[in-house]
Amino acid sequence: MSGRGLDPQGYIEREGSLGRIPHAFRPVVAAARDRVLDVFGARLTSAYLYGSIPRGTARVGRSDLDLLLALREEPTEADRADARALEEALDKEFAQIDGVGTLLLSRARVLSDLETYDLGWFVACLCTPLLGEDLAEYLPRYRPDSLLARETNGELALLLPRWRERIDAAADADTDMGTDTDIAEALRPLVRYMSRHLVRTGFTLVMPRWNGWTSDLREMAEAFGGYYPRRAAEMRQAAVRGYEPSGELAVLRSYVDDLGPWLAEEYARVHGVKAPRPDGP
Repeated sequence: MSGRGLDPQGYIEREGSLGRIPHAFRPVVAAARDRVLDVFGARLTSAYLYGSIPRGTARVGRSDLDLLLALREEPTEADRADARALEEALDKEFAQIDGVGTLLLSRARVLSDLETYDLGWFVACLCTPLLGEDLAEYLPRYRPDSLLARETNGELALLLPRWRERIDAAADADTDMGTDTDIAEALRPLVRYMSRHLVRTGFTLVMPRWNGWTSDLREMAEAFGGYYPRRAAEMRQAAVRGYEPSGELAVLRSYVDDLGPWLAEEYARVHGVKAPRPDGP
């Protein structure tokens, strides 16, 4: 790797490998591999790991297990129910992980023209093969350019109304909860998700100028701050919350009332808007 996540030709290197999985997480990955085969069998064409575990940066008791499963056909509701049951079983059995997330997709969707610079890039560069064929063999190599920026994170303006609905629902639920601790715990996953999404969007906004790739939230925030110093402190704070989320409703409100709208407008100005998907953003 020549630096900043690129190979000597300037293409984004694939991050992660099975060899980088920390020892404490290897039993989790082994169980996940076996159970994915048991549950999906011939329906499965490919299974991948992504996130901190294959990157070797996972923290025991704090990191989640992230899976991407590509099926031979479009996932059904039964498939999604099977995936949820698999997630719950693994999370319950292994204290090393704090949750399991599964992206369930069809092989055809991953390899579609529409997804070449979004899901295709994600599989080719950010996912580590676990089972089956590696779909990266059918995909191009990727540079950190404006097309990739637009197609990976150019939908923030469409997401913000949904985020507001989720925040409003969380605020309404506050009255039904007991202590402040209960409320904070309920909000933490939302803070973590939105913080990470905003930091990644901020990073891909500047990615072509920075000319590289990283999945480290703090490094992403620093790269962003080099080009947008007036927003640098906010992005650094969001990166911290992406790793150590606080359950504060005010933080979520600031994301959808200030940082998010500004970032969506600037993103559209610089890179344009992501091509619409039939099922929305």
